[in-house]
Amino acid sequence: MAQFLPLLLFLHVMGAILAFGPTFAYSIMGAMAGREPQHANFSARQVAAIGNKLVYPLAIFQGVTGVLLIMASGRDLSSASERWLGISMVLYAITLTYALTVQRSALHHLIEMTSTPPAPGSPPNPEIPATVKKIQRGGMFMGLMVVIIVFLMVVKPTF
Repeated sequence: MAQFLPLLLFLHVMGAILAFGPTFAYSIMGAMAGREPQHANFSARQVAAIGNKLVYPLAIFQGVTGVLLIMASGRDLSSASERWLGISMVLYAITLTYALTVQRSALHHLIEMTSTPPAPGSPPNPEIPATVKKIQRGGMFMGLMVVIIVFLMVVKPTF
């Protein structure tokens, strides 16, 4: 299986770029939607489509290629020198679970709330800004987690 190591590493790195790169643009899209609320629903649906068709499948693919890399390289996860890898795996599992449950649910809730414009003269729905804030906080959390995971994968610190 070691002969597949370069290919697996390529797939893992390429998968990370394609899966997590677009997520760093979500804050720009959200800010633009905030300045033009009439387009908020479209922007939220774009984020959901990118997530469903690109980010989530490739994020799951990351776990698969990661496990295959560990198997192909024969790494000993119980070794103290490999602690960075175990920490990365735990952070990945936390982040992916959060993305697929909390963040995804909040985004779909925002899409539902913004799918119909408010009636003329009615006050704006106060739940919309609260949901947007929740999505923003979740995005910052997940972005930080991705940065930490990439740091651990590249630097491989010893603890």
